[in-house]
Amino acid sequence: MMEHLKTKEEKAIHYCYCELFKHATPSADFNELLKNAKTNDLGQKEIPFDDYEIEQEKLDEIIQESINKFKLKPKYKQQLFRNTIYLGCSPRTKNNSED
Repeated sequence: MMEHLKTKEEKAIHYCYCELFKHATPSADFNELLKNAKTNDLGQKEIPFDDYEIEQEKLDEIIQESINKFKLKPKYKQQLFRNTIYLGCSPRTKNNSED
């Protein structure tokens, strides 16, 4: 599914979302969510990301793992990556104290 992605950053974002949804509750296949997503008037895929939940600590761990795996540098690119994930279609987060 990553063959259409061109840049290292695009591949890292896709990888990160795949990992986030795999570790979410309930667990999901991000590629299947994309495949089954409806397209809105702006041509964007609409994924029901609010139906999934992940612990904040796990989300941060997966983001850092993705940054390391794809060797995203310098620091501003790492922050841009984090912002993209946080503001994108990642599962909603829960704190460990909510258990």
